[in-house]
Amino acid sequence: MEIQADNYTVWHDSASATVYFQGFLRLNGIEEYQPIMDLLVAAIEASPNLTVNLQKLEFLNSSGISMLSMFVVRARQRGDVQLTLHGTDTILWQTKSLKNLQRLMPTLTLAFT
Repeated sequence: MEIQADNYTVWHDSASATVYFQGFLRLNGIEEYQPIMDLLVAAIEASPNLTVNLQKLEFLNSSGISMLSMFVVRARQRGDVQLTLHGTDTILWQTKSLKNLQRLMPTLTLAFT
């Protein structure tokens, strides 16, 4: 499954149980993020051991961070999800925001490169 636009791409590689984000995500409001949330939810339905790779996501606005937070809470509520977020310490929003997601799901694994 893939969502592609001019400034970003989000896709699920089921073989590696990884959802990749790339580009600049500046959608208006949580409603516009719903297709991405649906992709993430479908990915944990397919494999509860999921990696979300954000290393090539240059920018995510506050609505996108809210969507990601809601996804993490949903994963935590399932109880059987092993979630790993891969980020990079060279992109400022990732170093700040991804650590906060760990507060929502203490079993969340964070990996920075």
